[in-house]
Amino acid sequence: MIGKGAYLKQLTASTLQMKSVEVGKEMEGSSPPSVFIGSWNYPDVFAGPMIAPRHGDTAIMDLPESWIAKRCTQEEIIGYRLNLVRGKSMVNVHDLSSRYVEKLQEISLSSSSIESEVAFSSVPTGTTFSEEHTPFGPSAGIERFEIEGGRWDPNLEKVFYDTDLRSAEAIVGLHRQGVPFSSIQKAFSVGTFGMDRNRHLVPTRWSITACDTMIGDRLLNNVKKNPVIDTWRVYQFSSLHNNYAVILMPTGWQYEWSEAFLKVLGNEELVFSDHEGNKKKTEYSHLGGCYYTCKMAVLESLARQQEQAGAIILREAHRGYVPMGVFNVRENVRAAMRQPAQEFEDIRSALTHIAESFSLPMTRFIKEGALLRETIRQRQCRLSDFSSAAN
Repeated sequence: MIGKGAYLKQLTASTLQMKSVEVGKEMEGSSPPSVFIGSWNYPDVFAGPMIAPRHGDTAIMDLPESWIAKRCTQEEIIGYRLNLVRGKSMVNVHDLSSRYVEKLQEISLSSSSIESEVAFSSVPTGTTFSEEHTPFGPSAGIERFEIEGGRWDPNLEKVFYDTDLRSAEAIVGLHRQGVPFSSIQKAFSVGTFGMDRNRHLVPTRWSITACDTMIGDRLLNNVKKNPVIDTWRVYQFSSLHNNYAVILMPTGWQYEWSEAFLKVLGNEELVFSDHEGNKKKTEYSHLGGCYYTCKMAVLESLARQQEQAGAIILREAHRGYVPMGVFNVRENVRAAMRQPAQEFEDIRSALTHIAESFSLPMTRFIKEGALLRETIRQRQCRLSDFSSAAN
């Protein structure tokens, strides 16, 4: 069977015909604030700002936390992103002393949009879509780059000047203070966190998963100290051509993420799954950043409620779905966890309830999900018990 990575390459290739904003070799505009650090050729990487060819407040264009809450459509989100122009220049991740990198840091630490002026080496072209990071519009090399000074976010500024604070402590502390995840991740990616001698640029894709993991690990340490819930709960949410269902089980912490892609490209019905027990995975999940961002979102809710539970999350993506980054999972699972929970006596009734709003038969998720399958076996259920939940 095709792996998730290969499938997503096919899926992202199908989006490349989408048109982005057209600009010339020189541009004035406003950065949301936003930066992007590439990973190709690491430790020498392409880094630069992302700027909209318009003036004023462009924050909405790079604030994923607001998109689901405001019920933005997929078309609106893609419109925001394809109107961001990426400038890029090759830098070494350890070279934080250049004025160019300092400007990227100023952008990432800003509390509001930053007025910018850019001269490109060629006319920016293309679009970029990924399951790991949000899309953006055309890109080109930078010849000249100027920004107006802005006010820094006071929480980020405090961490920037604390050169004795480890990155993990900075990230967890900012999350606890309610700083948006996207703001934390961008500041981390441009080397503004951590002990002075250890600071360096972190590619955007890596920094997202790193922040999800560091926050999730700290939350898990606390969640494991909480009492276990005493019922089966289901939280659901749907948006952007996706259905999500979070099953919380009356067990100690264990976790499984299963995602189905249903006729997105053609007639395919693909299901991918990965899991962990009481101890976290030691190897990187073959499902990529979605695995870690979903885990973090569920642990956020459990920590907030001061509870512990096992968690199985089911997702199905339908025709019309476009890869737009792991924010899609994080913010939708967060939204699901804010919905009223439905309570059930057992796993069978929980899955039967989910089947009412899902298209894929629950038996497919059971077949692919090792933890779900083992949970059913332990409850002495038979696969035939779920035939009524199959359609």
